[in-house]
Amino acid sequence: MKAIILAAGIGKRLGGVADDKPKCLLEIDGISLLHRHLQILENLGVHELLIVSGYQQADILTEIKNYSGSLQIKTVFNPDFTSGSVVSLRRAHSTLEAGQDIILMDADVLYHPDILKRLVTTEHENCFLLDRDFEAGDEPVKICVRNNQMIEFRKILDTNLLFDFQGESVGFFKFNADLAHALSDRCLYYIEHGKVEEPYEEVLRDLLLEDPQNFNYEDISGLAWIEIDFPEDYKRASEDILNRIS
Repeated sequence: MKAIILAAGIGKRLGGVADDKPKCLLEIDGISLLHRHLQILENLGVHELLIVSGYQQADILTEIKNYSGSLQIKTVFNPDFTSGSVVSLRRAHSTLEAGQDIILMDADVLYHPDILKRLVTTEHENCFLLDRDFEAGDEPVKICVRNNQMIEFRKILDTNLLFDFQGESVGFFKFNADLAHALSDRCLYYIEHGKVEEPYEEVLRDLLLEDPQNFNYEDISGLAWIEIDFPEDYKRASEDILNRIS
């Protein structure tokens, strides 16, 4: 199984916390998020990783060079890293079109290793992760479920949408070879039609709504994780989440 980590963004909302480095190099207790990803992926038997870099790529390459594990790590540079993440995901087209199952991950997440294990070992070929324990608002990317099937995947929901429950997306996904290739094709379609500012979640949403029965989810509620977008997220990661995953 191969994995893709999207790590091209600037992380402007973190301000001085990022210290002019990519978000994946934020250190929690002296260990970067990227280093934690590499260790967990290797421990779970993932054999190959592609990192889509952009902002301050040299720092990411240095971190990779200092990793002593056996995980095969490749990088691809996205020169348009100030555009939407759909552009970064398209840069991974060689892996998406390689004919293998893939794991897709956001780089800015601190999490309990069992969360990624749940995804790697799931029986579902195309799988999202959701957490029912989340704070409502416009920031979380929400997954809505009705009759045990995902029916929506977005930050802002239609007020008339009916669902049984909702959860926040962790930002980690598993796709079979066919879906991974379709994901690459749809990213290219977005780019060719001038939709370069869109987040890659919109591409996933398109594919989900076209064929909901082709997707499933794993509920990881109760396992600790946090996406680090703001200074207060970094503080919570260091003072709370770390203790819950150690």
